[in-house]
Amino acid sequence: MLPNLTLLAISVFLLLWSSSWLVTSTIQIARYLRWREFVIAFFVMAIVASFPNLFVGVSSALHGIPELSFGDVVGNSVIDLTLVAALAVFFGKGIVAEGKLIQTSSFFTIIIAVLPLLLILDGELGKGDGIVLLFVFVLYSVWLFSQRNEYTKILDHTNPVLLDAPVLRFRNFLTNLAKTIVGVALLLVAAEGIVRSVTFFANEFQVPIIIIGILVIGFGNALPEIYFTIASAKRGNSGLVLGNLMGAVIVMATLVLGTVAIISPIKIDDFSPFAIARFFLIVSALFFIIFLRTDRKITRKEGLFLFGLYIAFVIAEILSQV
Repeated sequence: MLPNLTLLAISVFLLLWSSSWLVTSTIQIARYLRWREFVIAFFVMAIVASFPNLFVGVSSALHGIPELSFGDVVGNSVIDLTLVAALAVFFGKGIVAEGKLIQTSSFFTIIIAVLPLLLILDGELGKGDGIVLLFVFVLYSVWLFSQRNEYTKILDHTNPVLLDAPVLRFRNFLTNLAKTIVGVALLLVAAEGIVRSVTFFANEFQVPIIIIGILVIGFGNALPEIYFTIASAKRGNSGLVLGNLMGAVIVMATLVLGTVAIISPIKIDDFSPFAIARFFLIVSALFFIIFLRTDRKITRKEGLFLFGLYIAFVIAEILSQV
């Protein structure tokens, strides 16, 4: 038990430290490229933070149980749209969604989040559906890059980074890019360490496997997003928060599930085990976009509601297994 306690303590420290490092390096990269933090967070943090989901999905597909990936993605999406968003509000001063780019992306996020639920209504998420999901991911990415006039911005030219010679600025960019890559790697290692140690304690105290899946694996896969979001919120970077949050939902629902479906079609004969998660995903998606588009921000009261929605989700899943 002592080795697992040590692993848990080290992993938590590594998670907190690497997430703070990531915020600083991504902001510097955004400054060099003159991109909004939203875009950087989507293509750097959100995609890489979804690697655990992708690894779980590919592994489950190769082992002939791809429905495990479907449950992981649905549950993780609920966490992102409720708990992660709520924590960003609590640790910051609310989530501000200014600009056409973020507002339009929020609309796309909700549509894409429920898209797999619609495609699997016939009981199977086949290879054709997987191609559709991957196409949607590429389409959104192309659209995001096409909005360059929306996401480029005039930066503070008093910033010493921008006043350095071009060679020094490029060197600074490469340094921060390397820091970002290392930071993401450390974040994933820390999340894996936490999942492994907490899974040990759950098994040690005989917690049902379904509860482990909801409270440990799903939560563990969301840890990179949670800590990156908290660190970003503390610094008042709503762009990083929303880019990471929306990006995680979009990547999981398209790139991850699309890849899994192509490797091995996801067949679900009995939807009852996913009924609660599907319900809460739709409800949380609706409230998330309503709150985000109301006065273009999510307030503390709305964050508290989203947190309550997550608690209700966990309680409902637990009670369903009693």
